[in-house]
Amino acid sequence: MTVTVQPFDTLGGANHGWLNAKHHFSFADYHDPNRMGVGPLRVWNDDTIQPGTGFPHHPHRDMEIITFVREGAITHEDNLGNKGRTVAGDVQVMSAGTGIVHSEYNLEDEVTRIFQIWIMPNATGHIPRWDAKAFPKADATNTHLVPLASGRMKDTDADALAIHADAAVLAATLESGQSVTHALESGRALYLVPAKGSLIVEGEAVLERDGVTIRADQDRTVTIESPDGAEVVVVDVPLDF
Repeated sequence: MTVTVQPFDTLGGANHGWLNAKHHFSFADYHDPNRMGVGPLRVWNDDTIQPGTGFPHHPHRDMEIITFVREGAITHEDNLGNKGRTVAGDVQVMSAGTGIVHSEYNLEDEVTRIFQIWIMPNATGHIPRWDAKAFPKADATNTHLVPLASGRMKDTDADALAIHADAAVLAATLESGQSVTHALESGRALYLVPAKGSLIVEGEAVLERDGVTIRADQDRTVTIESPDGAEVVVVDVPLDF
């Protein structure tokens, strides 16, 4: 198992005034051949969006786009007639499939901060869809990583939003001194980011908004510890994609 920490201050990105975007992987005008994603995970953007601003209508296709709201709220609208507001701690999923046109706006009076995660689907041409879910905060606390969005068979019975990929987006809220473990199968990887607070991941110190890649060459149990309390978002993906 290999553990690699990507410090937040080394991320690419661009500040557009209304949007301050940090890119964990190559995206838009930021290109690093060594940061092209992990398996089907191709985008992890850390976006800070000013009040009353956002992304006007634009198209996507053949991508699973998961948005985790760290602070504030984001309002979605698309050409399928979907409209919804997703608040801090909750998640929305857009399966772009054969094509969807959408907008994402911060209609709040405060700054909104989101993680936007793009995962390549298991096939092209899926029917486009959008969904969102409010997750009771107690369900994401202390004991285990909670699946927020998943296409893995093992999460069929979990109360998670569906995606068209052999992948899962999970989260946990840890109090001071608490930890969670995650069973990582051989040939798979985790990419995790503390949305709030700092962590110790397999002995490595990880600060808020740092990225961590963990690759497994055999079945392993990954331990995620919180010295002072933290909120962590994790993606589990296959390496062979």
